[in-house]
Amino acid sequence: MSTAVSPAPAGFAPALRRLYFVRFGFAVVWAALLVLTGQELGAAGAVLVVLYPLFDAVAAVVDARSSRAGSSAAGLYVNIAISLLAAVGLGIAAASGAPAVLRIWGAWAFVSGLIQLIVAISRRALGGQWPVILSGGLSVLVGVSFFLSAGQAAPSLVGIAGYATLGGVFFLVSALRLGRAARTGDRPAPGSSR
Repeated sequence: MSTAVSPAPAGFAPALRRLYFVRFGFAVVWAALLVLTGQELGAAGAVLVVLYPLFDAVAAVVDARSSRAGSSAAGLYVNIAISLLAAVGLGIAAASGAPAVLRIWGAWAFVSGLIQLIVAISRRALGGQWPVILSGGLSVLVGVSFFLSAGQAAPSLVGIAGYATLGGVFFLVSALRLGRAARTGDRPAPGSSR
């Protein structure tokens, strides 16, 4: 099945590659800081859980500005709104404890993962998108898991550190694949399933 993809602005793939490297670095550092805050949701943990979707919104703004001629921009604007709403919701939920945070985080991971999946599928012609497609699909599944884990006896936020790290690794792999495609001139035909 062929998917029509609008041509991206010149220099879009290198800009996307740089953004993916930044997203990887942020995710790894953020996850390490969350683990260091421990099992309890204190002030530092609350700031961190709000910071992650805020960073996601900023990354989507940068991405949307780079790809404004592409078909993925609309999905990115939806993701910006969803991430900003999640940040507000997480800020409120942090006052109620880990179960409330996990419910909001799970709902956000589900919706933003679905959007990420759709955007990455629309960008297949760029190459290097399979890791992002997998990450989006996994985010949908893990979002449900976070939501359900909020009902456990002693819910922990440490799982979201693993989620962020894995998402960061997917962005790193995608950035490396985009770089390989740029060096070799390996550009798949539009609509190919690479």
